[in-house]
Formats: sequence, structure tokens, C-alpha cells
Amino acid sequence: MAKENNLHAFVVLAFGKSNFLEDCIKSVTNQTSPSEVIIATTTPNDHITNLAKRYNLKVVKGTHTNIGGDFDFAFNSSDSPLVTIAHQDDIYDKNYSSEIIKAYQKHPKSSIIFTDYYEIRGGKKVYSNTLLKIKRLLLLPLSIKKSASSKWRKRLILRFGNSICCPAVTFVKANCGNKIFASKFECNVDWHAWETLSRKKGLFTYIKEPLMGHRISAESTTSEIIKNGIRTKEDYEIFKRFWPKPVAKVLTKFYQKSEKSNSLK
Repeated sequence: MAKENNLHAFVVLAFGKSNFLEDCIKSVTNQTSPSEVIIATTTPNDHITNLAKRYNLKVVKGTHTNIGGDFDFAFNSSDSPLVTIAHQDDIYDKNYSSEIIKAYQKHPKSSIIFTDYYEIRGGKKVYSNTLLKIKRLLLLPLSIKKSASSKWRKRLILRFGNSICCPAVTFVKANCGNKIFASKFECNVDWHAWETLSRKKGLFTYIKEPLMGHRISAESTTSEIIKNGIRTKEDYEIFKRFWPKPVAKVLTKFYQKSEKSNSLK
């Protein structure tokens, strides 16, 4: 087995008994530049334990508080300088970690380094649809120049919607702090995190190639939250950080249409 690099780690955030967890594990343990792989869970069970044993992976167990707390727990489960929180339903292309490391070596003052992504729908990889086109449009300022240090440019890519795919992000721990996701949010813990980091020092560095797959499934937490109407309330709360209330309301109504893209129908 190839020697692990000392810079990067995948922390697979596992909960319940996901049918896709093993696919995620296979993808992160099959990188061309092998990284440390840890499983973090606040819902330990035999399914997670057995997969960890099968792939000889360390399991770190924590106490569930809320979604943001679970993500911060995963973030702090590795001492590696670069940490990717891998969502259990998603997969990573084999050169994800090597490209992340290259970007870090070029932009060591980054707080986050993230790639483009594709969706997985019904077992098929989808590289283009309405939502993906919109997100890439929002990221145009970083498509031209691969990194942004100014507060204005970092916030520009966030003010019309959450353009950054959470599982595609790698955190440069030294430039982020220990609590990134802590919040009252259930759905927008990631958008909250990017907005918070946008006000601090540190570059946002973007790799334009789609190097990971985000699965759209009926099992996903996001799908359940959208169904319950929680996301709409949270979208409005985030938009108010960028816009006056009347504008935030209009943008929230427009943004609701994008929720349909999280449906398999």
C-alpha cells in the first residue's frame, strides 16, 4: 500500500446505516496520493464498525449535539493540516487529494480549497443541469482568478446563493479556527460557515475541475429538511447577512425554485 501523505486527511462523517458509505470509503482510500482516512460518527453502530474493520480505518466517536456540532467534531478529528469532511453518501475522484495538495502548495494562505463537483442521480454521474450551471455562474469571479483574498470578492460568490458544495471543500486548519459550523442552522450550516470565513483573513481557492460526486437521494438530510420547509427560513436568515430585508425576501422566493433540483423526480 502506498504511503499516506502527511498533509491531507479525509474524515468520513458517518451516521445511521447508509447504503452508500462503503462507496465513499472506497473512493477516499483509492486516491493517487493516499491520504489519512478516519471515520467520525455520533451514531456508532455495527454497520459503521464492520466497514471500518474491513478497510482498517480508525473510528472516532462523539456525542451528537446538532448538525453543526457534528461537522465541527469531524473537522477536529484529524490533526492533518488539510482536512476534507467527506459526506458518507458522496464519492471522490482518485486525483482529488493530489489536486488539493497542489493548490495548497501554491496558495498556502487559503482558508478553504474547493473543487467543482458533479451530481450522482440514480447511480449516474450528472455533470450539467440547471443547478450546476447556476452555481458555476456564481463562481465566475473565481473561475477567472483561482483564489480570492479580499472580503468583497469572497462574499460576492455567496451573496446570491450557496455556490460552494460542502463535501468538495478542504479546510486549511491553521487558517480556519476550531469552530466553523457551530450555529442554529439545520440545513445551511455550510453556507453559514462560508459566510463566516468570508469575513476573516484567508483565501478562498477554487479548482474548476469537477473532482467529486454529490449524491442526490431520498435518504439525504437536505432532502428531508427541504420537505419540512426548514431550508426556506434559513435561506432568508443568510440572505439578510448580505442584503436589506426586502431584497432578502425576494431572493429567498427565487431561491426556493432551486430546491426542486434536490428532488429525484
